[in-house]
Amino acid sequence: MAVIPKHVVTPRPAELPHESMETLRGDCARMAPHWVAPAAAASAPVSPALIHGVRVPPASARLIDGMSEYGD
Repeated sequence: MAVIPKHVVTPRPAELPHESMETLRGDCARMAPHWVAPAAAASAPVSPALIHGVRVPPASARLIDGMSEYGD
């Protein structure tokens, strides 16, 4: 009967190879033709009168209110 160890430890490389931004961009450029983007769905503008029932928690409203781009 074979003895199976409880814990198997695989050695970890000392350091992963450093990749530059150029290497990453090249990898992405080679992979891009394999990615398929879904067709964008055209949406028509909606009248504000038709928008109802949206609820925002008070904590979220305070957070947005405190952002200089939106409230403060």
